Amino acid sequence: MLTRRTFTSMATASAALVAAPALRAQAKLEKTKVSIAVGGKAAFYYLPLTITEQLGYFKAEGLDVEISDFAGGSRALQAVVGGSADVCSGAFEHTINLQAKNQFFQSFVLQGRAPQIAVGVSTKNMPAYQSIADLRGKKIGVSAPGSSTNMVANLVLSRGGLKASDVSYVGVGVAAGALTALRSGQIDAISNTDPVMTMLEQKGDVKIISDTRTLKGTQDVFGGPMPAACLYAPMDFVGKHPNTCQALANAIVRALKWLQTAGPGDIIKTVPEAYLLGDRALYLASFDKVRESISTDGIVPEAGPKTALTAITSFDASVKAERIDLSKIYTNDFARRAKERFKA
Repeated sequence: MLTRRTFTSMATASAALVAAPALRAQAKLEKTKVSIAVGGKAAFYYLPLTITEQLGYFKAEGLDVEISDFAGGSRALQAVVGGSADVCSGAFEHTINLQAKNQFFQSFVLQGRAPQIAVGVSTKNMPAYQSIADLRGKKIGVSAPGSSTNMVANLVLSRGGLKASDVSYVGVGVAAGALTALRSGQIDAISNTDPVMTMLEQKGDVKIISDTRTLKGTQDVFGGPMPAACLYAPMDFVGKHPNTCQALANAIVRALKWLQTAGPGDIIKTVPEAYLLGDRALYLASFDKVRESISTDGIVPEAGPKTALTAITSFDASVKAERIDLSKIYTNDFARRAKERFKA
């Protein structure tokens, strides 16, 4: 016999079952205030991070995120290693370099599926450029020494028969300072991201000699899929703060989903004015060029870690492939759950 009390109990139980997914999605955060270090936030390389912040997706997950911007990825990494930041928004390959030094960090959500880095030579300083050999003894601008722009430059040099020690690297950032350094003749070549590279290219300031701003270009340079920008943190942090990492991944994947359908006007209205570098049309042209390189779901492709390891060991003798455990440098668990939640 169905009494009112029985009915009420059944209704309460049913409601609890329906609410269960939502309760799981809102699991108690081990840490609500999170500091993220990033190297060159204005670059398209980190556009998902900016969109996540600007649209309030971190706050929607119950997070109070403070983002500190540094000149390059290597500086941002130093902040996390030194303990002044919890998480790094940086290049995937840094997790490999760190493990080679017995420092275990783990990527837990991907922002970019291609490095978006192009290498170009100055048409002013090197008008007669013919081959990589011509770069011997020259100054190459990178976002910061040790950053992903430095890594790509090293790779390009090695394939042309040069070593990193055959050139001089100069940190120029990823914004107006990079444009000025190239145009004023302070550097002879540059390895950088968009919008800087498209702006230099369209004005005829550089001749592009290597390009990973597209999936095809990335395949040509690296021989496979190359994971790029991601959120990574010490494995100890990920292990102790799984709900916090899930919230961070949820927010990023939500931004990736937004970016899949965002139009030029949406981008312009969302990013800070300073990121446009004074030229909206060129900024949007840059975005069109790199759009496909932005991850669609935050998941690291299966072959990606191996591609990254092969690239690094090709020019860095201090990294021994046989000593790197690729299973420890990333996890797709958080991104998969976020993808399911937002159907990215």
